[in-house]
Amino acid sequence: MLRAMCEQFVARAAEPFRLDEVWPFAERLEQYGIAGFGWGAAWIEGGGGLGCHRDVRAFRDDPRREAIGAIETTSALVHLRRPSRLSTLDLPDTQPFADPRARFAFSHNGDLRDWRPARARYRAEGRILGRADSEVGQRWLEDRWDGAADAHRLQSAERDGDPDGGDGAWLLRELHATFGGHANLATLAADGTARHYAGNDENPVFTFRLGRIGIASTAIYSVDRSLFRFAARGATNRRLVRLETTVTLDGNGEARLLQV
Repeated sequence: MLRAMCEQFVARAAEPFRLDEVWPFAERLEQYGIAGFGWGAAWIEGGGGLGCHRDVRAFRDDPRREAIGAIETTSALVHLRRPSRLSTLDLPDTQPFADPRARFAFSHNGDLRDWRPARARYRAEGRILGRADSEVGQRWLEDRWDGAADAHRLQSAERDGDPDGGDGAWLLRELHATFGGHANLATLAADGTARHYAGNDENPVFTFRLGRIGIASTAIYSVDRSLFRFAARGATNRRLVRLETTVTLDGNGEARLLQV
């Protein structure tokens, strides 16, 4: 099966950074990851709330890249697209997706195997705009975002003393368990929490730091550590994320690995 060869990463730091501080990494990730069929970014606005930009052109070709890069933020999500079905090259299928209630942004790399029945249901509800499987994951998250946080926050706090991470870790793992397939999943919440779930054994997820910015990123479909040779040059604190594990970047950009 031909899988979507997208690349994606979340970034977070203690102090605000301009988005174009991670643009060199994004450009190399697009180049060596064989993406270039649309891109998008979500970020935390200076006054709070989520900002989002998407374009069907490659990251390198988008004339808005410079203006977006001037934005200052403490948390961001970037998605660089290479779909398995080129018939989906339109804006509704370009990622990251923004929650209509502005609670989070979401992106996906790989494939969701059992997405068609849910897509039919969401389409009947008038909630499907595109043709790709990733949008099904977005609609699933919209329906469960608040309830998952409420139901699992206390459980996670009692289990491992982590009131901030267990609910989000559980939610991304549950999405993958629901639909199956090879799926890396990333979310940026309106409170700045950035998470990346590793569920695609063909495109590993790594955490590292680029200067003061913490990153959790896919790995250019190279199961060795070529990500650091070609895209994340000079990265420190490098770490491979085990499958079925969610990474949460804390307020300092440090990676907390939560296996659920």
